[in-house]
Amino acid sequence: MTEQATGAHHPQPRPRSGGHSAPVEHVTGAQSLIRSLEEVGADTVFGIPGGAILPAYDPLMDSTRVRHVLVRHEQGAGHAAEGYAQATGKVGVCMATSGPGATNLVTPIADAHMDSVPMVAITGQVSSKSIGTDAFQEADIVGITMPITKHNFLVTKAEEIPRIIAQAFHIASTGRPGPVLVDIAKDALQAKTTFSWPPVMDLPGYRPVTKPHAKQIREAAKLITAAKRPVLYVGGGVLKAKATAELKVLAELTGAPVTTTLMALGAFPDSHPLHVGMPGMHGAVTAVTALQKADLIVALGARFDDRVTGKLDSFAPYAKIVHADIDPAEIGKNREADVPIVGDAREVIADLVQAVQKEHSEGHQGDYSAWWHDLNRWRETYPLGYDQPEDGSLSPQAVIARVGQLAPEGTIFAAGVGQHQMWSAHFIQYEQPATWLNSGGAGTMGYSVPAAMGAKAGRPERTVWAIDGDGCFQMTNQELTTCALNNIPIKVAVINNGALGMVRQWQTLFYNQRYSNTVLHSGPDDVNPEARGTRVPDFVKLAEAMGCVGLRCERPEDLDKVIEEANSINDRPVVVDFIVHQDAMVWPMVAAGTSNDEIMAARDVRPDFGDSEDD
Repeated sequence: MTEQATGAHHPQPRPRSGGHSAPVEHVTGAQSLIRSLEEVGADTVFGIPGGAILPAYDPLMDSTRVRHVLVRHEQGAGHAAEGYAQATGKVGVCMATSGPGATNLVTPIADAHMDSVPMVAITGQVSSKSIGTDAFQEADIVGITMPITKHNFLVTKAEEIPRIIAQAFHIASTGRPGPVLVDIAKDALQAKTTFSWPPVMDLPGYRPVTKPHAKQIREAAKLITAAKRPVLYVGGGVLKAKATAELKVLAELTGAPVTTTLMALGAFPDSHPLHVGMPGMHGAVTAVTALQKADLIVALGARFDDRVTGKLDSFAPYAKIVHADIDPAEIGKNREADVPIVGDAREVIADLVQAVQKEHSEGHQGDYSAWWHDLNRWRETYPLGYDQPEDGSLSPQAVIARVGQLAPEGTIFAAGVGQHQMWSAHFIQYEQPATWLNSGGAGTMGYSVPAAMGAKAGRPERTVWAIDGDGCFQMTNQELTTCALNNIPIKVAVINNGALGMVRQWQTLFYNQRYSNTVLHSGPDDVNPEARGTRVPDFVKLAEAMGCVGLRCERPEDLDKVIEEANSINDRPVVVDFIVHQDAMVWPMVAAGTSNDEIMAARDVRPDFGDSEDD
């Protein structure tokens, strides 16, 4: 079991080490668990009961401080906990029973681990004497999840429950956030014990470094003011550290261009003149090219993942690297750093601001005018855009853009994975932090609906739109029943192109248009061509069957009217089936395994940057 010293600030109540303890209560282990959840500030738990966890569900019924949301599948519980955490900044909590209940949490746990989402997953386990005997509904969930958790615990003694819950929440929310699993044997839940709070916490090996080294900060500031072509490469760690205000100060102080990754959208306002877009495989031409041609990259809470770098050995060949991250394991993992800085992004950026101000006061001011001349030329020549379908059908990009434009201010958007995810990243403007939720690292289909549910449960005052593909939607749409029955009125835009769109795009470009198993509305041999004219499933009927309002939009002229109708309904979940053109593609694109220099602005359109190295 590893404890990675990795970072962010979270308003999570933390138990004190020692101090005055409260009166001792005589309780069961299960009562102790619920009391501990109340004391660490957990107000919402997503889960499903079952045999091994059942003892915990009895005292949960009496809690006035913890709301339990009964989901329809444990994967939904895990993604809902993620959405709750990402929207609120607090630790998300999910609960499941042993065996298949616990293993159904594996996907959201892996998802949370890849995207550094603070989450505590509580699972029941068979009785301690039965562990290892292949008992009914036994699975070694601690062993299974060890590579995909920040830490995990197996609890076999009732008296350990308060301390371990306190430690789990502390580990999940501090350093680099991440998922923590607490697996509790059934007999530990049933046993008699005592409860007192706060417990004494003892985590001698867990000391996340948050304060950056002053010498490294000075070195970084010197590089920033000496550079001619700097880029601030901003990752999700800036959002985790709640460092968006500091980032804006640093960007405006330096005048350097800012690129925000898929996980960092909203960390810097999309509309800000210094923002050059999202980098990556489907990033904006200007953002991708800025990184390629930079002489300095200042990476803040980002991890140089393959979707951003493309072919690694050709990424940013002229750039020196300043890499700031709370997790020392990330620094130098994919790209060597000239100036490594270990620390919390908020403290790093605040210190960088002071160091750059000092450089300015000593007459060292960066001159980026020639750089901005190039950046602005690329922005004007290769803006994000799309073609309207010639047959008059709905453009998926237009649908998503209008959903974004007509949504109330502060709306939270949760996307699934695939084409609609990239279009949502491109064609909705993100001006505020915690308004964009998506599965970045794992790329989990089925993330959107339950994540939106969790976000709405945590932020009921906000409008929450799930933007989903018809493929993703068919994986976890049963959680709409949960939403309908628990007064969680999310809105869902199903971008229905009748196919697994991103896979189909690759088949179009790289597999000679051989559409193997990506068409969703016909059988394997298409023996019934008439099926193309039917809708299986009919998403409007499906929505209505689950207690939601079902709407459909097929014509561009109806688009605004349907979206406004969806926005006006706030007492029930709403699903809008947008029938869109199936051949729309996501551009720009860097093909997998190729250099970012090979970016295509559109199909068969290779940007010309007017410099000799591209001739």
